Amino acid sequence: MTLLELIEAQAARLHEAGVSFGHGTTNAFDEAAWLALWALDLPMDALDDHEGDPVDDAARAKVDALVDERIVTRKPAAYLTREAWLQGVPFYADERAIVPRSFIAELLADATIDAWLSEQTTRVLDLCTGNGSLAVLAAMAWPEVSVDAIDLSAEALAVAAINVERHRLGDRIRLLQGDGLAPAQGPYDLILCNPPYVNSASMAALPHEYRAEPELALAGGADGMDFIRRLLADAPARMSEHAVLVLEIGNERAFFEAAFPHLEAAWLETSAGEDQVLLLTREALLSAGFGAGQEAST
Repeated sequence: MTLLELIEAQAARLHEAGVSFGHGTTNAFDEAAWLALWALDLPMDALDDHEGDPVDDAARAKVDALVDERIVTRKPAAYLTREAWLQGVPFYADERAIVPRSFIAELLADATIDAWLSEQTTRVLDLCTGNGSLAVLAAMAWPEVSVDAIDLSAEALAVAAINVERHRLGDRIRLLQGDGLAPAQGPYDLILCNPPYVNSASMAALPHEYRAEPELALAGGADGMDFIRRLLADAPARMSEHAVLVLEIGNERAFFEAAFPHLEAAWLETSAGEDQVLLLTREALLSAGFGAGQEAST
């Protein structure tokens, strides 16, 4: 049996078992390739170079065992391998923090956000940082900025600290623990936020793989907008004059527009379309009545 044949066989097992994807892969073949390459200590981009390699019984047994664990536990693959990738950058992952998969990462990588920034952009906030992946990618994208990363969960921040150290960015990324913007030390020129936004009906229907993640990082209340309401009210006071807020809301655009009908937002295109991520200027927030009577932090 070749490596490619082994992966195809494992993909068939995953498909037959009805596992759910979305934590770094979108289909059974890619998931099987990830698990097989990891189990065999091969680089994640090595399939093309090794697909014809023969696989002995011992190697096959290792892959079988890992796929067995994936099927039985229904945990995301990243929790089994303790590693995930976002825009090709590796991150440590475990059950204390959500598996990194934000579409904001695409906008950092392709410089979409850069058009909204200026040479005065020096302070960035990653709110709801989870395992710290967006904070790390922002620091990589803009070597001249400093980044604050906030999360309510001390356990998630412990994972983030591992990733900040892994990428040697401890001198530029500061981890802060607290609820929403409470520990923020603005003003910030850019706020990135991938908050809990899943509405209650969707939460009730989530596959087991998503239920393996901290509920705190997912559940957004009846319409998914609970955290976002507080964020928009508090954000202007933590933003510099020309700052922007980049916010991910997943599949909740209809709920967002119903909750904030007078808010002028710029919807940013990602690989999932133009409904997942939006950009708000401080001016737009103030014009819609958010942060009224508040001054920018100094």
